[in-house]
Amino acid sequence: MTPPPERLPLFPLKTVLFPGGVLPLRVFEARYMDMITRCMRADTPFGVCLIAAGEEVGEAAVPHPIGTEARIERWDMEQAGVLELLVRGGRRFRVVDHELERDGLLVATVRWLEEPPAEPVPVAQSELLPLLRSIVDELGDRLPPPHAFDNAAWVGARYVELLPIPLLAKQKLLELDDTLSRLEILHQFLREHGLLPKKT
Repeated sequence: MTPPPERLPLFPLKTVLFPGGVLPLRVFEARYMDMITRCMRADTPFGVCLIAAGEEVGEAAVPHPIGTEARIERWDMEQAGVLELLVRGGRRFRVVDHELERDGLLVATVRWLEEPPAEPVPVAQSELLPLLRSIVDELGDRLPPPHAFDNAAWVGARYVELLPIPLLAKQKLLELDDTLSRLEILHQFLREHGLLPKKT
């Protein structure tokens, strides 16, 4: 049975958030400060979508229809009027409809996308793991645990976030339901760009 759609405030950005990913945010516009305050009080998420048209600041941007819920893990306000957040990506969703509130905040009706069951990285792509482990070690607190190197979806998502791939390509990879296909695409990209050892 398909679960009913839910309401979710949206934060359109020029970035793509994946499930399990962490994203630092600086919030200063009144509409988003209010949204974050409500989310923190109620311990509820908001949605992050890549901007399809428009800008992050000013008039409401048009979001891509597939996004990821964001849950607030840490917040601080060292500078008056500027909220520093660290959010972590949760479930993916599809925007069914959205409306603009009077303060310019986009609120969407969303359906959660079904995620495939977790599976390990196939042997054919196992050489992706040592490189990712070294990157995670180097990033330290910028990519905090939990880490899931035994989960192909987690490994693929972290590579998409870290690699210099155009935003539209990252969005297409977010929309891809087939975890192993995503991993194969990334494996090929890394090999073509000389980021993996050459086959002997």
